[in-house]
Amino acid sequence: MKKLTICLALLCFAISWSQEQQEVISETMTGHIFKPKKVDATDALINQLKMPEGFKIAKFAEGLGKPRILAVNKDGAVYVSRRDEGDVLMLKDTDNDGKSDSKQTVIKKEDAHGIAIKNDTLYLITVNDVYRGAIKSDGTIGEMEKIVENLPDGGQHPNRTLAFGPDNMLYISVGSTCNACDETRDENATFVRVKPDGSGRMIFAKGLRNTIGYDWHPETGELFAMDHGIDWLGDDEQKEELNKIEENKDYGWPYIYADGKFNKADEPPKMTWEEYAAKTTNPLMLFDAHSAPMNFKFYKGDMFPAEYKNSALVSFHGSWNRENPSGYNVMKVNFKNGEPVDSEDFISGFLGEDGQTKWGRPVGLLELEDGSLLLSDDLNGIIYRITYEK
Repeated sequence: MKKLTICLALLCFAISWSQEQQEVISETMTGHIFKPKKVDATDALINQLKMPEGFKIAKFAEGLGKPRILAVNKDGAVYVSRRDEGDVLMLKDTDNDGKSDSKQTVIKKEDAHGIAIKNDTLYLITVNDVYRGAIKSDGTIGEMEKIVENLPDGGQHPNRTLAFGPDNMLYISVGSTCNACDETRDENATFVRVKPDGSGRMIFAKGLRNTIGYDWHPETGELFAMDHGIDWLGDDEQKEELNKIEENKDYGWPYIYADGKFNKADEPPKMTWEEYAAKTTNPLMLFDAHSAPMNFKFYKGDMFPAEYKNSALVSFHGSWNRENPSGYNVMKVNFKNGEPVDSEDFISGFLGEDGQTKWGRPVGLLELEDGSLLLSDDLNGIIYRITYEK
């Protein structure tokens, strides 16, 4: 649990954006490396989790290694990717007691991460490629066909995700290779859109450092997404962003962040920061810096109270580079007239009260047919099920 403080000084270096003009910039930023100690997820700790009245949380499956992204088929079979293990597991609750009683490896692919299901077909993305395979009657997956290849290498952000939009197109999030830099591939730090067969590949939006969680509003069909902020700008910078993603928009990374702030360590090409900011789109809402948003899902079911319908749930993996840890929780984002208006805690307590220990790092969110919610934790290898009783 050692803390390391790093002072980053941009010491009076000259940045030139035209032949006539130069500005001398001097800024000092302090960063920290702090990783709370891991402890086991005991029943006592699970019982201490804080949730709104009426909600309950229990283990759906455990002993899973590092479970990440979740998907469910129409027969109730749950699929979970495991990036570190390089596979996809199928979990089944055959006796309907709210717990998985069957576990089977159905896909082996190095760096398996994002998964989506459509028309009895499972789609899987690794760092560079997208595959699809037919779901058989027993839930296993047929031969995997590669439909997209040669996506950019991952670098710092290899965790690709994919999902189908209301237009039946497949949206792929491709993170940046770095913390903040000029990329050498146009598809880095973007949303890429393709047809279900992988054709028609195009960049849908750009300037997004690392967007893992995203979903479409159930009423408006508009795409909302959580983006990870730049590191080493300080404990409270850059805050995590909730963006409305629209075609051909630029969301600023690496030059502009938050509500139009300038990242002075990276100069826009052939223009000033002011000029670049004028052509970018600001986020709609900001969250604690370094809290690491993972999944973002609109709740569409009927089990939870009425005020949860069409609100969004966001899982935060938790910080590693902040003196006082942030994240390690799930939050509810309230929407009104199709736009986010505020946020509140939904599940908290995976971080010790003193901030020195952690026993959960939330990742995947999945709504089941009955309206209950699954949450994966890749720290202790658990998938939780969240239910509500009046």
